[in-house]
Amino acid sequence: MHFITGGAYNGKRKWVKKYYEPDQCRWLSAYDTALMNPMSTELPAIVILEGVEKWIHAQIDPELSSDTLRKNVIRLMKPWLQWEEADSQRKLVIIGTDISKGIVPIDKRDRLWRDITGWTYQDLVEKAERVDVIWYGIEDTIKNKREL
Repeated sequence: MHFITGGAYNGKRKWVKKYYEPDQCRWLSAYDTALMNPMSTELPAIVILEGVEKWIHAQIDPELSSDTLRKNVIRLMKPWLQWEEADSQRKLVIIGTDISKGIVPIDKRDRLWRDITGWTYQDLVEKAERVDVIWYGIEDTIKNKREL
């Protein structure tokens, strides 16, 4: 899995489109739909999930504990991770905007969203083969198992 993060409007999408051939990928964006599209058997070898922080936001319920919310989000991602693991030719690319900087939100739901997103990104980074941070269009590879 390849995880890409960085600030909003910092060039993540543009960078991914240069790195991966767009016509050979299935691009699923949270900016286009409120729900993560169900998996299909007719997927190309590369699937890009963009805006994962928005899908996480849809899972936030302030009545649930942060541990339960974190588990729910990982449960949402698990089928995609299993899809990639099932075939060495497959590649899952996850793009998530970094929402951890700045002032801590006053609203409980927004604080939970920020926390769960940060923890989920940590979980994804742990599982990822490669991790890139994009700031102002410049990529910084912070993890690459192929180079180890």
